[in-house]
Amino acid sequence: MESHCRCEDHKDPAEREVRDNTSELRFEEGREDQLGRPKRDGDESPAGDITLENFKSTACPEGRGAETRWQRRGQLKKTNSWKMVRFQEPSLEEDVAERDSSAESLFPEYVVEEWTTICFEQLFLKEDWQHLTDDRLVRKKVLEPAGPLAPWPIWGQQVTVKMQAVLEDRTVVEKDAKLSFIIGEGDVSQALEECVLSMRKGEIALLLADSQYTYGLLGREPDIPAWAAMLYQLQLLDVRDKADPLNLPLSDRIRLGNHKRERGNFHFQRDEYGKAARAYCMALDVLTTCGQADAVGGAKEEAKEEAQEVRDYRVKCLNNLATAQLKLEKYNEALHASRDVLALDPNNVKALYRAGKILSDLGDYAEAMELLKRALKLEPATKAIHAELSKLVRRQSGGDREAKPAAVLGDNGAPFLLLPSKQTTLNISWKLILAALAVAFCSLVTSVILTVRN
Repeated sequence: MESHCRCEDHKDPAEREVRDNTSELRFEEGREDQLGRPKRDGDESPAGDITLENFKSTACPEGRGAETRWQRRGQLKKTNSWKMVRFQEPSLEEDVAERDSSAESLFPEYVVEEWTTICFEQLFLKEDWQHLTDDRLVRKKVLEPAGPLAPWPIWGQQVTVKMQAVLEDRTVVEKDAKLSFIIGEGDVSQALEECVLSMRKGEIALLLADSQYTYGLLGREPDIPAWAAMLYQLQLLDVRDKADPLNLPLSDRIRLGNHKRERGNFHFQRDEYGKAARAYCMALDVLTTCGQADAVGGAKEEAKEEAQEVRDYRVKCLNNLATAQLKLEKYNEALHASRDVLALDPNNVKALYRAGKILSDLGDYAEAMELLKRALKLEPATKAIHAELSKLVRRQSGGDREAKPAAVLGDNGAPFLLLPSKQTTLNISWKLILAALAVAFCSLVTSVILTVRN
């Protein structure tokens, strides 16, 4: 349940690959410098440490006057929230316009006081709610229990829920009559996964979650602010085993793989690099073309097109995975992912540049030089490749800035270092100006002296 990602502007080729792919999904590899050092571990929650003080984003009403203020709000506010449920396609049997056509509750028979009037801080202190986590920041209240023989979901199973969510001012920010996801794969917020694991099929419950278990420090534009706790109303509709993706048709695998890749993009933009890398790995697990070799005739041509489509998506996932691994300082893993890209696409400039830079940093200058020269040949105008080659030549020459790269790179590699730098040009210009001024001053002094003597 995430929002679309945004990014851009970049300077080097690893950054520019984001722009290359934005025409398809508006986001491919994130807005950060693709080969820069990571800012923080992506496995950490963006929410940080939370206390009950964080729930005071709005003043908590107390007493009778406060209850009147909440009741004056009338009907719950509404947004086009079904569009905010990310990484899961709308239910095929429902018309999209019907999923959120009004502000009416999905649970009209369970419009309880907690859902409409009580502030969140008071709900966190109520005694008739069940704690789902040790930190007491995820709480649940059963509105209608399920039968004693109803099944429990377990980790890795696929579930379908009916759910809606509001902020403390009761603005509806999420609503879905049939949201399907796999527990443990991060398709939805951690709060929903924690709650579903505690429910039986058919159970209806309220779920109150701190921002640490929803959208944390960054929130979700445009409707969920930072540090926003959320109140859910949900029912567990179905529990079933996860289907083996390799038994699905190739078109379904492509669709599923793209959902995982989009989720990785979402986490990457939020600097959650560990979660992003995990999502890209899950996408790669299902983006495979096995079982297509026996196709014949027209089916064979269609299989070829689908296989090429899978290959293209695998290249994107592997490039993104390598970028996330670099942010996590997992350089060997990033190098392996970049080499996997080159196995699928030997002329992929992004992978050539990234692999060359990693090898240069690791001290394998010969292979780094070969890869960077290939990248430069494909994109001779890219400044970052020139800069990386310059750095590599200095490393090979032991740090001597006067080293001549032409002897190492040959005629094709010479131009990228033979251009004089702006700083050198400026230094020479100032020296000439100062010399001219000194000569002029001496001439003036000489003239004055001669004039005085005469």
